[in-house]
Amino acid sequence: MTGAPAAGPNRAPRRLGPFGVPAVGLGCMNVSHAYGTPPSAEDAAKLLLTALDAGVTLFDTAALYGFGANEELVGRVLGPHRERIVLSSKCGMTGVDGRRVIDGRPETIRRTAEESLTRLRTDVIDLYYLHRLDPAVPVEESVGALADLVAAGKVRAIGLSEVSAATLRRAHAVHPVAALQNEYSLWTRNPERGTLAAARELGVALVAFSPVGRGFLTDAPPDPAALPAGDIRRAMPRFGPAHYPANLALRQELAGLARPAGLTLPQLALAWVLSRGEHVIAIPGTRSTAHLRENVSVLDLDVPAEVLDAAGRVLSDATVHGARYAEATLPEIDTERCGAAG
Repeated sequence: MTGAPAAGPNRAPRRLGPFGVPAVGLGCMNVSHAYGTPPSAEDAAKLLLTALDAGVTLFDTAALYGFGANEELVGRVLGPHRERIVLSSKCGMTGVDGRRVIDGRPETIRRTAEESLTRLRTDVIDLYYLHRLDPAVPVEESVGALADLVAAGKVRAIGLSEVSAATLRRAHAVHPVAALQNEYSLWTRNPERGTLAAARELGVALVAFSPVGRGFLTDAPPDPAALPAGDIRRAMPRFGPAHYPANLALRQELAGLARPAGLTLPQLALAWVLSRGEHVIAIPGTRSTAHLRENVSVLDLDVPAEVLDAAGRVLSDATVHGARYAEATLPEIDTERCGAAG
């Protein structure tokens, strides 16, 4: 936060390719996509500007989010502050005729980049990810297209999302990869099966999305029965009736660790993610300015190692109940699997 003392171990900037950014950024998807009816344009703009005022510099969007609407929002609201932010977006998974389509062909990547530049109101995207690996296109071809965008001055650095360590290495051999954005939290440990270590070895930032478990690791966890139509959690087994009660019991144990340490549950969850390595950056999403400030506050917290270790034992891939995605979605994800947890 602007003017805040450098008190916590996470306050120092972390490397993201050629950039130095605070360890907590903002995932912008929530205000346009995947979680039911989006907030008003005014409330969404207020959230982005509050993040900027709180010292957030990394803003993460994608062509998919709201089928372009999120990029348009980010471009409109943050365009006047372009020099203060690190702007990241994604290609390779977009909305086509109302459907989500994975397409990593070079010609599609080039076209999507031009569309994104227009919506974002900028002439260069700081960090441009391949949102999903297209199984019909070798990753080398997709990354080659991203490299061409760097050479053309339209992208400054490239990244990958939801891929394995093996795919990361293949991509990195074609062009340096600045960031790997995979889901990582107390209850999603897939990066520990390979990508966490591979990213560290290659000098790649691991950007953790959904670090508070899609709202599960907050002080007001969602009620699955009350989720609106279109909320992606309705199709996720962990939020289903067969698994959610057992997961809530684990969450209560975590809350019992957080309270005596003077922490909220999301602060504990974020501190745990950031403790996994100095190359790890978290991008929690939210629609609440209060939650946003709570997330950023973790930068100034010094959480005892024994509390973090205990949290990691209470909730892990060995204790969580249910897969993170439905069976129909898992084939789209290239990351290492965590047994029954997906």
